[in-house]
Amino acid sequence: QVQLVESGGGSVQSGGSLRLSCAATGSTSSIYAIGWFRQPPGRQRELLGHITSDGNAHYSGAVKDRFTFSGDAAKNTVYLQMNGLRQEDTAVYHCAAAYYADELRPPWTLRHWGQGSQVTVSS
Repeated sequence: QVQLVESGGGSVQSGGSLRLSCAATGSTSSIYAIGWFRQPPGRQRELLGHITSDGNAHYSGAVKDRFTFSGDAAKNTVYLQMNGLRQEDTAVYHCAAAYYADELRPPWTLRHWGQGSQVTVSS
């Protein structure tokens, strides 16, 4: 079993930055990648991208120029650095553990999710 604990959400003004953390415990050696998702209010969840266990990051087009994934293997923690935040980035952000690449394609049959972090961007 893998447990994911997120931290770092909050409120920020447009143009500001936040960093989310996703700390993994348990059977982390079986993780293929950590995916980052968000769900804006009243909208469907979307995949922002993922970072593999060997550190390769892949981004969706919507955020690739502003968001950065990174990881600290010693801490079993991955990070989502968000810069240039906009009001439309307001959402609940989740990390999730993928054990196979296919799990990062819709319908995202991922079993282990972080608890979610609220990010609110104001004007």
